[in-house]
Amino acid sequence: MADYGRYCPVAMASEVMADRWTPLIVRELVLGNTRFNDIARALPGISRSLLVQRLRHLERNGVLETWPSPTGHGSEYHLTPAGRDLERVIDSLARWAIEWLFDDMEPHRVEPTTLMWWMHRRVDPERFPPHRTVIEWRHTAPDPETIWFVLEHGAVSVCTQHPGFDVDIVVSMATADLADVFQGYRLWREAVDSGDISVIGSPRLVAALPSWFAWSPWLDITHARSIRPANEPRTLAG
Repeated sequence: MADYGRYCPVAMASEVMADRWTPLIVRELVLGNTRFNDIARALPGISRSLLVQRLRHLERNGVLETWPSPTGHGSEYHLTPAGRDLERVIDSLARWAIEWLFDDMEPHRVEPTTLMWWMHRRVDPERFPPHRTVIEWRHTAPDPETIWFVLEHGAVSVCTQHPGFDVDIVVSMATADLADVFQGYRLWREAVDSGDISVIGSPRLVAALPSWFAWSPWLDITHARSIRPANEPRTLAG
């Protein structure tokens, strides 16, 4: 790791946060992922050995702590007060990118499994149905793939094989169309009304489904940026 010197606060912060993958690992911790495998699933492309290295680096620098898992197997990673304070940094980075790098973004390149993993952690359990509910997500393009969500006891299980329960809702769409909704380029209702997303199930569950998800933390600013006229002068994101 580079030693930038300790005479500048930006340099000191860079020694902790400026390595590749480190801000994304902190993003996962900020969003509530505490287990190694969960963090790894949300970061396709990172090797397990590099993830171990980066987590140890963050622990040495007081950003996170390692706790024994309540299950008695393995460990969990939890942000310290210093780590939780980095939420402002992660949010600012995201807002800056949406404002100034928007035209270079490629939201459609996300893999179905990664998108599903992102979605399962961005939920509002208080809005879940009182009974077990199974959602079948049929990704039709670019490559067909089916993934199931099981909503039960205030949590979401992600299954790449049929969970063995009756399916309550079937959602069919290209991965790109669901990615647009998750990130805020389009609204759920717009995608459904246009036929890009098809939802089959009881009318009550179909109507409630979008309220079960909180979608991207930056949905509002992404949507506002996407509908802003191209010739409108840019301003710093609020």
